[in-house]
Amino acid sequence: MSPTQPTPHVFDATAANFEAEVLDRSLQVPVLIDFWAEWCGPCKTLAPVLEKLAAEYNGAFVLARIDVDREQQLAGAFQIRSIPTIILVRDGQPVDGFPGAMPEGQLREFLAGHGIVPGEPADAAPPEAEAAPPDPHAEVLRLRGELEAKPDDDGLRLDLAVALLATGATDEASRLLDALPANLATDDRALRARAALGFAAVLRDAPDRAALEAAIAADPADLRSRHLLGARHMVEGRHEAALEQFMDMLRHDRAFDDGLPRKALIEAFRVIEDAALVSRFRRQMSALLLS
Repeated sequence: MSPTQPTPHVFDATAANFEAEVLDRSLQVPVLIDFWAEWCGPCKTLAPVLEKLAAEYNGAFVLARIDVDREQQLAGAFQIRSIPTIILVRDGQPVDGFPGAMPEGQLREFLAGHGIVPGEPADAAPPEAEAAPPDPHAEVLRLRGELEAKPDDDGLRLDLAVALLATGATDEASRLLDALPANLATDDRALRARAALGFAAVLRDAPDRAALEAAIAADPADLRSRHLLGARHMVEGRHEAALEQFMDMLRHDRAFDDGLPRKALIEAFRVIEDAALVSRFRRQMSALLLS
């Protein structure tokens, strides 16, 4: 069960190293604990999947493996009643977990739900400037035309819902999402679109982009305007600009409105598909929170 060779992102945790390698380390990076045993069949199924993800995520989290037979004190401290059991530790505290051998896709969703996305390789090239998104209104017109020709194409309906979100037509987008069949309702794009609706919802009756930019220019500490501008950037597809606004909020006052800057960043990470962009800003957020 143990990895054949040590890796930088997978290690065996024991009572002797638990404080330093799990609790202290979780102040810098999320630690996923895998409680397992040699005799456990589902553990043998889950372990290689977890190790594969730890390698792929390249330091976005580390995997601590605890043999419950050898480390009964740790298993008792976490009240482990069945194995495998997975526990996520952040900032020195367990924050979530689940029993059983979860499929890889659900494991990725679990990690994404906590803002954990694949990290960049050490030799990754510097990120390129974000390309300008297509004109959302033109995209809506194009998709409406295609849908007229193929009225039963649910994939086009999903594409149209995503495009409508970028124009601010949240009511129609929401109706299209609600009408999707089950196989598309759980599609990654549909889930991201529903998350994006949360940003769109805060823009009801909000000033336009020019007014928000003017307000921030007049008062850089106007965090409410920064949040609205970031939300507007999100729904318009200007993801890097949105993250910059949310990061500026965090720099000014991380406790603003019950931790809104951090919450906005995490919600944005759930929506944005560009893993490299998300990874870059996650590192900035972590560095700022730990400073």
